[in-house]
Amino acid sequence: MAPQYAPSLRSRLAPILLLIQIAFIVIYAFYFEIDNHIKERDGTAFTTFYSEFQDVNTMVMLGFGFLSTFLVRYGYSSSGFNLLVAVMAVQWALILNGVESWYYRGKIKINLKSLVYAEMCTVPALISIGTVLGKTNPVHLILIALIEVSGFVLNEWLVHIIVKTRPLNSIMQLHIYGTFFGLMLTWFLYRKGSEQPFEKEKLSRNSGLFSMLGTLFLWMFWPSFNSILEDNYSLERRLGAVSSTYLSLAVSVATAASVSIVTSPKGKLNLVHIQSSILAGGVAVGVAMPVVHKPWEAMTLGFVAALLSTIGNKYLKSHMALVFQCHDTCSILSTHGLPGLLGWLAQFLLLKDFDDHTTAIRFAVFHITSLFITLSLSLSTGIITGILLKWKFWRPPQDRKCFDDQAFWEFPHLAVQK
Repeated sequence: MAPQYAPSLRSRLAPILLLIQIAFIVIYAFYFEIDNHIKERDGTAFTTFYSEFQDVNTMVMLGFGFLSTFLVRYGYSSSGFNLLVAVMAVQWALILNGVESWYYRGKIKINLKSLVYAEMCTVPALISIGTVLGKTNPVHLILIALIEVSGFVLNEWLVHIIVKTRPLNSIMQLHIYGTFFGLMLTWFLYRKGSEQPFEKEKLSRNSGLFSMLGTLFLWMFWPSFNSILEDNYSLERRLGAVSSTYLSLAVSVATAASVSIVTSPKGKLNLVHIQSSILAGGVAVGVAMPVVHKPWEAMTLGFVAALLSTIGNKYLKSHMALVFQCHDTCSILSTHGLPGLLGWLAQFLLLKDFDDHTTAIRFAVFHITSLFITLSLSLSTGIITGILLKWKFWRPPQDRKCFDDQAFWEFPHLAVQK
């Protein structure tokens, strides 16, 4: 007989989803319109931008969804809830990103570029959810996504206004923002006994294979993700972004495989280490993109990022749970946090085009300020969200029901016959 689970979704998830979706429809009815006046020379033209939009859309909906299916009994929830969270967060991001347009023009125009921006603003939420994967219910995830997207859009606006950075620089802070937001979240939602893996917190051959499929989708489309915001600049810069990302990712694969073998007691490859660390180069070079101009720079970044990520996946997750009471399910700190900080440091060290010392000092101050704003806002919003989610009204799953699809999904073959 299948275990009995509390029917908490009917009284909480359904009303919240319906109310939020109806509110979105009303807002879109009065304040949104399709942007039909696009010239071919613009980067948002359908014929020149749709393929890049498809790449980012595949990463967000498919890549991140399958990446989290490594848990043996949580595949339905990992992929299904990723889609649910993403579509709600994208709609909310379109509204927040269009506030300025609504203020000055009275309408918010939707085109492919605005959709891509909205999906990129959704990525921090998908990253953060990886820290609490399997330990929350979908109501928690919807609240996390809406609050985090709001905080990230605010962070992007503050970094752009105060530090005067380009959109590429500010939005690529998403890796750092998502990581530290998630760490604060999992710290507040920490469950006693998490120092040891939960009974169902393991992978099987099939779940590992599906998870690796998500990793491969992310790996293949990451060059588009890093280069898509370069559309307003020269084709040479876009080509440089694609080439640098590819080289960095390629080096990450070889480095992650080598370090995984060296750190294994039996000298074998570890699938979890590999699938997390081969993306580290794409994260690092994406954050450092404005200053990466030579192939060896991108390859060095990929090498160091994969080294940090693999070692972090091997040792850091257990130490975070034991010392700081942060049970990071997907090792987001090693996959996104450390490579993101490495990219920030590389951007600080590799920029050499200064006319005088005053300009160099000014850049250093602004660059450090951007990181300080991102960390401060991610930590503070993560704390606020964690406090909100500790409210028992949301009915978090019990420890014995964590990492189990049966808490939320129907399984006809397990139904009790009368």
